[in-house]
Amino acid sequence: MDQAKDKQPGILRSLDWWTILIYLLLLAGGWMSVCGASYDYGDTDLLSLSTRSGMQIVWIGTSIILGLVLLLLDDRYYEMFAYLIYIGLLILLFATIFNPHSIKGSRSWLVLGPLRLQPAEFAKFATALALAKFMSIYGYDIHKWKHFGATLAIIFLPMAFIVLQRETGSALVYFSFFLMFYREGMPGSVLFTAVAMVVYFVVGIRFADVMLAATPTSIGKFVVLFLIQVFSSAMVWVYCRDKLDAWKVFAFCVGITGVALLFSFYVIPFDIVWVQLVLCAMLIGYLVWQGLGTRVRNYFWIALFALGSIIFFNVADYGLNHVLQAHQRTRINVLLGLEEDLKGAGYNVHQSEIAIGSGGLEGKGFLNGTQTKLKYVPEQDTDFIFCTVGEEEGFVGSAGVLLLFLALILRLIQLAERQPYRFGRVYGYCVLSIFLFHVFINVGMVLGLTPVIGIPLPFFSYGGSSLWGFTFLLFIFLRIDAGRNMVRS
Repeated sequence: MDQAKDKQPGILRSLDWWTILIYLLLLAGGWMSVCGASYDYGDTDLLSLSTRSGMQIVWIGTSIILGLVLLLLDDRYYEMFAYLIYIGLLILLFATIFNPHSIKGSRSWLVLGPLRLQPAEFAKFATALALAKFMSIYGYDIHKWKHFGATLAIIFLPMAFIVLQRETGSALVYFSFFLMFYREGMPGSVLFTAVAMVVYFVVGIRFADVMLAATPTSIGKFVVLFLIQVFSSAMVWVYCRDKLDAWKVFAFCVGITGVALLFSFYVIPFDIVWVQLVLCAMLIGYLVWQGLGTRVRNYFWIALFALGSIIFFNVADYGLNHVLQAHQRTRINVLLGLEEDLKGAGYNVHQSEIAIGSGGLEGKGFLNGTQTKLKYVPEQDTDFIFCTVGEEEGFVGSAGVLLLFLALILRLIQLAERQPYRFGRVYGYCVLSIFLFHVFINVGMVLGLTPVIGIPLPFFSYGGSSLWGFTFLLFIFLRIDAGRNMVRS
């Protein structure tokens, strides 16, 4: 009993109250936004449980209570039971696949009478705990394939179950864990490869049907293949430390490409993509030959990068045109500017942009947003909640919300870096990565900068599952951080 009395004040003093204050401010801003998005002219009681604003008060209240409970538990429990929590959520995710209730085409919800829960929201903190537990074992090395492969399995298993629930947006959130991997020593080349793949996809698909001058050459395919050659040359310079060899490879590719362009422009027009493919094949062969001759393993990795880039681009093109469903393909085409479809896939984004633009500098005021009151923006109190902030609070209010999220992100970085043990640091960066991904993608899709994948804005979007899930993520980390200086008996 005396030990408990001695321990509790230490925990209270060690709690990061600045993060808790940011959390409470975000909850308050979120409730005001839900009120604005769900309010109808003539409503007199915003606190009635028959309204979404009233129900959001319930979710906020239960979230605060849940946060207090998480802070009262011994922080060692989270590491001790990490695998059990993860396995329990996996079982729940798997069971949800066979859920007979389909909501908006998704089987990701468990309906328990009047209560609806989305296990995918809770699987995030469970996966983060399992990753932190596994990566903190003695001898773990992210550079060893067996360790890194097992770590990827921890991530991809819940992702697979969530995809089977037809909830692709929630599954994509798990890619955010790669930011944590980078902090824990993942080679920068992996992150560069991921960025390169995005560039290939955007450029290749966006300009696939645009021809180069008077030639039958697709600009999209031509640029992607040329970028593969440029990136490979740069990687030879950086990772093989052979500046001369890198310049030779680059000059050869540029020279042959230039000759092919001149021949196609002034002699016989032909598809230069075939020349680019031959150049890429020669580049891969040269890299393998250099690797065998110099015994420098990085040449083989660069050759694999070039080959993988070619395969990825062709698979991505095939997947977009033959695997994705029509509405998913239309969303990507709208984002890339290939289609407008203002009455279909582009409707939500177009209306949200109008709502945000109509807010001006200072906004129309609380509960005075006409676009949201007249229900022009679908899902305006969930996925598109940020457009309510823009319309009612204007640029000033939107900037204030984004600054609050920035303060939270920066605070999480500071807390994660001060953890004395790897478990706390890894979990902290997992939390940081998830919040960063949600904010960036959600605000980006409302502004038309990122694809519409249907993920909530933390602490703002209406609903209990997302609010509880984010509270679990944050307060478990706050409890781990509070126990960092505790004397263990």
